[in-house]
Amino acid sequence: MTATLHTPPPTAPAHHERPFTRDPRRWDRERSRALRTGHVRDHTCSAACELVLVHERTPWGWLAWTVPGDGSPPEIPHRIAVLTPGATRTQRLALRWLTRRPAQRIAPDRIPGSLRFSTAAVALVSLVAGLFAMSHAVPVDVALPTMLLAPLLAEHLPDRLDSRAREHVHIVEGDDACRYLQRLAALHTSLVQAAAGSDRYELRRSAEIGHNLLWDAASLLQARDTRAVSDGLIARERLMLQLAHQVAQIIHRTAHGAATADEDQTRDLERLPGPHSPSIRPSTPRPMTAPSPPKGTVLMPQSESGPADRTPDVYLLFAHEPYYPGPGTQEINTTVVAADSLLHPQVHQPDGARIHDLLTRGRQPGEIIPLATLTHELNGGADWSTVGDWESVTTELLQLVRSGDCDALSLGLPEIARALVCTGPHSHVRAYDAAADDFVVYGSSERAAVLDEVGVFLTGIATEQPFWPGDSLLPPLVERRA
Repeated sequence: MTATLHTPPPTAPAHHERPFTRDPRRWDRERSRALRTGHVRDHTCSAACELVLVHERTPWGWLAWTVPGDGSPPEIPHRIAVLTPGATRTQRLALRWLTRRPAQRIAPDRIPGSLRFSTAAVALVSLVAGLFAMSHAVPVDVALPTMLLAPLLAEHLPDRLDSRAREHVHIVEGDDACRYLQRLAALHTSLVQAAAGSDRYELRRSAEIGHNLLWDAASLLQARDTRAVSDGLIARERLMLQLAHQVAQIIHRTAHGAATADEDQTRDLERLPGPHSPSIRPSTPRPMTAPSPPKGTVLMPQSESGPADRTPDVYLLFAHEPYYPGPGTQEINTTVVAADSLLHPQVHQPDGARIHDLLTRGRQPGEIIPLATLTHELNGGADWSTVGDWESVTTELLQLVRSGDCDALSLGLPEIARALVCTGPHSHVRAYDAAADDFVVYGSSERAAVLDEVGVFLTGIATEQPFWPGDSLLPPLVERRA
């Protein structure tokens, strides 16, 4: 996979570059409070200084900012926390608990350690209440343990609650880690704001995916150096940038309702990458150059559903090295073509015709056949030598698509979905889920779901105009045998 990053969309707001970007007065109030109550970050600050942190809560977590002594707003958060995706109300309350103001502590000169001011207050209140209770005939063996237990709970219970609350939050510290997560957080906040003002599924789904990417990145940065996990971080930032770019396009088209028919079709087909949902960039259908369709032109699926000896209206799906059709576009890593494109004279022959014969034999109309399925049918690939050189055929098919000599459906499949279509129908794909700290196994049902969803997009495109497999096609092998 390439590590090239897209340029962020120009319309994306610059969130989180400074504290409280949307409410500057809030920062002035928090800074004034910090100057009155605690230590700000200046030349007198040492490693032992306990800096005052200003917490900026967000829908996905919070950013903790220090207060510089020179009065300027900080550029990098001191700490960033990401709440678990799909958090319950209790977990969100835990987030608010962690962002409470720090407890004031009493540090006696002759006694080591310190004591919470609240603990001292509870101890005093419990002493008075206990003496009052014992004066009113409450047994000593009841009042005395209560008097001792109350201050102990006030001192140690908050720490226990902090530990429980941190189970639902990934907290990142350090300039390098916070600087990286700050960039992702800015992109994700733009997705959240776009989804908040719209009821479109694509925008809401993009915000959900962005939160998962932010959670995974925080998990990687929590206990490791940025260099050690650079590949994973680059992959997540690239996906977040793709989401932001697609959301910006959707908002732009919604604001400018006068779109062409091709743009309307593209908008209907666009889906944001999820665990199994492909991102589609259909090739523009090219008109026929001949007065009548050439022999082998793909037709839309007919009403008959029974298998035949040879079914020409099927499609081949194959993965390939990723490429970008243009600047700022999404990665293309998988392509779907009509089966008859294998009969194109620019494809390696007679290998293409032999694969076409295998692809169209005993299929259902409109069926999408991954190349991995053919490998499975050929004794796990052992019998490919009797059919043809599939690598040369798919390489030349891709060149045919990119040169515009046939129609195709260009896909930017997520990693798991792409891995599933690159395996046999009964194989499994294991993926590590950082949120659950466990491996997830995907099998035939998930693979079928990927193909079904690609089929929905394919049908939507081909309904407007049947796929053009190319000109001057060779006759299929079955016709030669006849």
